[in-house]
Amino acid sequence: MPLFAGAQTVTPQQRIDQRQVNQENRIQQGVQSGSLTQKEAANLEKGQTHVEKMENKALSDGKISQKEAQHINEAQNKQSRKIERQKHDQQHDYN
Repeated sequence: MPLFAGAQTVTPQQRIDQRQVNQENRIQQGVQSGSLTQKEAANLEKGQTHVEKMENKALSDGKISQKEAQHINEAQNKQSRKIERQKHDQQHDYN
C-alpha cells in the first residue's frame, strides 16, 4: 500500500500553524527542563507572537499567498534558530 494513499493537501496556513505549535512546545520543554530561563522564554514568546501577527496580517484577505508564506517561513526559521541557541547556551533555570 502506498505511504501517501488518501493523503490530503496541506495548506500553507496548516503548515504554519503546525510549526507554531511545534516551536511553542520546544519553548515549553526548554522551560520544564531548565534549559531556558524565564527571561529567555519570555523573549522567545515575543518572537512567536510576532510570527502569529504576520500570519494574521497575511490572512486578512482570506488567503496566504506564496510570497507571504515564504516570508512567514523565513521568520519561523529565524525563530527556530533563536530557540535552538537559547536552549543550548549554558544558561539554566533549575527551579
